[in-house]
Amino acid sequence: MRKLLLLLLIPLLSACAATVNLEPAAMANDPACAEVSVRYPSSIGELPQRLTNAQATSAWGEPAAIIARCGLEMVEVSALSCVSAGGVDWLVDDSKAPNYRFISFARNPAVEVIVDSNMASGVSALEALANAVSKIPATKVCSEITN
Repeated sequence: MRKLLLLLLIPLLSACAATVNLEPAAMANDPACAEVSVRYPSSIGELPQRLTNAQATSAWGEPAAIIARCGLEMVEVSALSCVSAGGVDWLVDDSKAPNYRFISFARNPAVEVIVDSNMASGVSALEALANAVSKIPATKVCSEITN
């Protein structure tokens, strides 16, 4: 009987992924981050959302292929390239490729998304997160960037 119980529990236990340890952003307690966080999708593509240990954060995939943190300082001027996905403008930092860092442009507070491009599509991640991030109004669009 005990052996049968263990066999039944194995799938349940193996489905439990460990909590992702993240650092909260400086302004993670901003009410706008709460509005964003409750709208994070339960999955991005085939990657399920995971539990994190920091306020206003989320992660998807095992291991985490996509990480989001709300509460960064707003960026309105940058030398980084800018793309639009899902109606949200994003600054693109490719300095640590294949890990790409995206920062929402001209939204206060800003949202940071880190994508391991070996495991997930950056465009798909940004489009999936756009509904949540768009709850923070933009003050500018990418075409207005001035260095």
